[in-house]
Amino acid sequence: MSPAQEQTPAVTDAQAFKDAMALLAAPVSVVTALDAAGRRWGFTASSVSSVSLDPPLLMVGIALTSSCHTAMAQAGQFVVNLLGEHHRPIAQRFATSGVDRFAAGDFGAWEGDAALPYLPDAKVLLRCRTVDVIRAGDHDLLLGTPQQIRIRDESAPPLLWYQRAFHTPVPAGATV
Repeated sequence: MSPAQEQTPAVTDAQAFKDAMALLAAPVSVVTALDAAGRRWGFTASSVSSVSLDPPLLMVGIALTSSCHTAMAQAGQFVVNLLGEHHRPIAQRFATSGVDRFAAGDFGAWEGDAALPYLPDAKVLLRCRTVDVIRAGDHDLLLGTPQQIRIRDESAPPLLWYQRAFHTPVPAGATV
């Protein structure tokens, strides 16, 4: 047990923790991959974060109960598609269980040896090689190192997850 774990009492009220985390705004991404049979998988994620600059590493959290969990945890590569405000319907679709998330035809296939699904008009695309999968409570953390990065539109407002809903930030000084 680490010193931080020894000094920090466990949160006994799970709802209080969920309510507190709802106030932590996070960018919204759709993370995609292929399984060993070449089937496309993807889910909406708000738990994507940079981990290290040297070497470049990012982390994606995926629930153990996600329908995509096995495919994502076993995939050797994945794509983080950072969404803009106009991608709200895609974020909602990829957060919905029991639907064909790729049926709308808005995802392309990354050229090269692995035809990974990606959203051509995403704000940012990060094609990553999986370097580790770490169990953390009821989630696995996928650690990836970017192999390719495409930045499409730095000025377009991002889509955020905040207070259990999708939002778009308003620039400072703008009137609503």
